Amino acid sequence: MSVIHRTTLEPAKLELLAGWLPTRPWYRGGPQEPELSGAGGFRLDDPEGEVGIEFMVVRDESGDAPVDYLVPLTYRAAPLDGADAALVGTAEHGVLGRRWIYDACHDPVAVAELAALVEGRAEPQAQSVSDTPDREVSRALAGEGPVPAEYPAVEDTEEHTGLTAPDGTVLRVLRTPHPAPDGAPQAEPGTAGHVTGAWDAPDGTRVQGLMVLLLTPPPAP
Repeated sequence: MSVIHRTTLEPAKLELLAGWLPTRPWYRGGPQEPELSGAGGFRLDDPEGEVGIEFMVVRDESGDAPVDYLVPLTYRAAPLDGADAALVGTAEHGVLGRRWIYDACHDPVAVAELAALVEGRAEPQAQSVSDTPDREVSRALAGEGPVPAEYPAVEDTEEHTGLTAPDGTVLRVLRTPHPAPDGAPQAEPGTAGHVTGAWDAPDGTRVQGLMVLLLTPPPAP
């Protein structure tokens, strides 16, 4: 279960993200520096207990209107081989020491746990409380699976990050999540599964929306 340490992180996560977000193709801000705040999110457990996995919703208020971004991150005690391009930055944790922080879409441990969440084998954890399931996160899967655990192909677009498994299955991470109009998120037609989560709207109300979609390839003729 997730253990949250009440300590310092230097530089802070939002400081690191302020420099990293504008380099992403799905970032919608202008040339000015982002003005970031945390709006919500959840965590997943690494079965080996080595990698921290967090799905953050961060808000940028530097533009004409606030924009929310879904930013999955992993926290490691050593560099991840072959993932230099996915490194968000390094930081000093007050308890754990040096942490290497990565875009979790490129971290195989996080991706495997996200697939397990869609399938119902992983339990989402509260973002800021130890050993506490997050009851605001829900998942759905059409059929019984299994959902592939490995997604070696990663592609960023202006709307999402697509993770593709060797069999053509895609996990689509929605980088700019939107609140469901009626408070009850519904998956898009043609999707085989999804993950929804909750975060704080700019006015302080709690909203829910889709965060991840699962798309499966059409059956062979």
